[in-house]
Amino acid sequence: MLGRFISQNNSSLRQTLGRSSGASMGAASRSQSSLSSSATAAADESADAVPLGRPSLLRHRTLDGVPLRMLILGAPGAGKGTQSSRIRKHFDIAAVSSGDVLRRNIAEQTPSGLLAKEAVARGDLVSDDLIVSLIQSELSTVSGSWLLDGFPRTLPQAQALDAMLTATDQPLTTVVNLVVPEDVILNRIVERYVHVPSGRVYNLTYNPPRVPGVDDVTGEPLEHRPDDNPESFRRRLKQYHAVTEPLLEYYAGKSVLTQFAGPTSDVIFPQLYSFLDEKFE
Repeated sequence: MLGRFISQNNSSLRQTLGRSSGASMGAASRSQSSLSSSATAAADESADAVPLGRPSLLRHRTLDGVPLRMLILGAPGAGKGTQSSRIRKHFDIAAVSSGDVLRRNIAEQTPSGLLAKEAVARGDLVSDDLIVSLIQSELSTVSGSWLLDGFPRTLPQAQALDAMLTATDQPLTTVVNLVVPEDVILNRIVERYVHVPSGRVYNLTYNPPRVPGVDDVTGEPLEHRPDDNPESFRRRLKQYHAVTEPLLEYYAGKSVLTQFAGPTSDVIFPQLYSFLDEKFE
């Protein structure tokens, strides 16, 4: 067995399998409003326009003819999902989220999904080799460029993923790490609400649901994770750095790592766009 899948995904999966109750959204967000200015939070995630004079048509051909195979890393709340969505508005890149893949396989009761469901029901972590197998199956349906979000999160997972990608002749070409100040991330986390079955994420400041406490698509209740609070987050962030530093060193040693820093996604995205702009026709 190749290590273990990080526990955050399993917490979400247990909610998917066993919990359907919503959570009140008002007091939790108001109590943390002093963590950052509302102006900064409101600006975050808001602009998709790229001030670089490029046409809005999706670009799909890389300059060297090799599909982009990109991994996006960052601390919880760093904006990986937001950046992935923005990238796909300009470049023809398939987005693969390990959490989404796992949830879908459980919902569809595929053989791998049933194994994952059994592990979660026992309170176990979903094994790395099962996650790698699911990702391999997902990537087998992609013929062009892709970006992967949510896996790997540890060095053994990265090595297992690399072994699979090398065996299928599609090694990673790019690894991006998002670096966001911890106080900014903390404010995002405490205001974060999730539609657990789909994984859709809302923020009370810059991405609120149309109806408070309710998912825009299904009308089902949203949930606020019990550990989305300052104390728990700081512990999670400390654990994240401990396991991620070796991962970043690993990818830096393979000369595929590029890091982008900024206080908001609006600051980081133009950097990321420029980076990708140089790789596509």
